[in-house]
Amino acid sequence: MNATRLMLVVLLPIFGGCASHAPAPVEDRGGAPAAAKPAVPGAVTATDPRAGFYTVKKGDTLYSIALDNGQDYKDVAAWNYLENPNLIKVGQPLRVTPPDGGAPIAVTRPVTSSGPVEIKPAPVSANTDSFKREPKGGKQAYSDEALARARHGEASETPEAKPAEVKPAEKPVLAGDEVEWMWPANGKPITPFAEGSSKGVDIAGKAGDPVLAAAGGVVSYAGAGLRGYGNLVVLRHNATYLSVYAHNSKILVKEKQAVAKGQKIAEMGSTDAESPRLHFEIRRLGKPADPQKFLPAR
Repeated sequence: MNATRLMLVVLLPIFGGCASHAPAPVEDRGGAPAAAKPAVPGAVTATDPRAGFYTVKKGDTLYSIALDNGQDYKDVAAWNYLENPNLIKVGQPLRVTPPDGGAPIAVTRPVTSSGPVEIKPAPVSANTDSFKREPKGGKQAYSDEALARARHGEASETPEAKPAEVKPAEKPVLAGDEVEWMWPANGKPITPFAEGSSKGVDIAGKAGDPVLAAAGGVVSYAGAGLRGYGNLVVLRHNATYLSVYAHNSKILVKEKQAVAKGQKIAEMGSTDAESPRLHFEIRRLGKPADPQKFLPAR
């Protein structure tokens, strides 16, 4: 008996020690929160406040988002890899500035500054054995000396040499304030600009009255995709300014078309309006500005 008791006295502490290592259930009762997992680099959430991005809200369209940010909707679609501009979702973050941080696309206009000179050889008659060779390198940086050499080289090979053709840059960036405005319609303003309620001015008129480009530019949008604007034309004038022409009965221009100041771009109507009128806006960097501060006094 004494030996048995002695054995129990020896083994009990060992069993107790083993039992003390069994896992116990964990119950959270509002103590300190567990450490948050590290964020995934580059992850974007709908509330991400990064500059250059916009989070889609109920009622938004890609057209309205682009207009409010002073961009072409096709550019915004391209920056966000959207094949269908009508398919955007609430909470979706969209890039609304160029990915490289550069300036928006500017209006195409000829420039007078020097640029690359492309030498185009004159056609050679099929009845001669002579042939023309393009200058080595194809294109050379412009200089009077390079142009003279090119012309001299062509003249030595054929008497039908043509002068070098200077091609203007495709998308020169213009200064933001280089815009000369004119009134886009002859009627009287019937609704003034009011920050928060009216983004532009309404100009009275009759159905079919001409709607004119208030300044030279390129058609950024032509259609009826913005609720409340009816048949709409948007012109981009440079990297800073857009102009908006709404409620038209007929649109006379196409997207990407260059238009001149005073050119007829639409006919006045009452689409999405109570009566024939032109709703006209000037957007500076996408934000509505009072057009009557830019238009000449009447």
